[in-house]
Amino acid sequence: MSTGPIAQDRPADTIAGLLAALSILASAIGLAYRPARLVPFGLLLAVIAVGIGGRNSRLAATAIVIGGVCFVVGMAVAVITNNPVF
Repeated sequence: MSTGPIAQDRPADTIAGLLAALSILASAIGLAYRPARLVPFGLLLAVIAVGIGGRNSRLAATAIVIGGVCFVVGMAVAVITNNPVF
């Protein structure tokens, strides 16, 4: 009986997925509360997750897109409603 090689996940793949998920969470929180403080932190986490790569690279790329959209929308909402951005 012949079987193919067993794909083993690296621990870095798990960490990259966790960082991407934390990035999305930070961006979503920053959308409603102080976007200039939280969203850049979320984007930094997403860039680190992209750098690690692995099987969660699409999630990390999605986290960067979500972070960018949350930054633009969050800053616009903060300026329009006269809320603090920092």
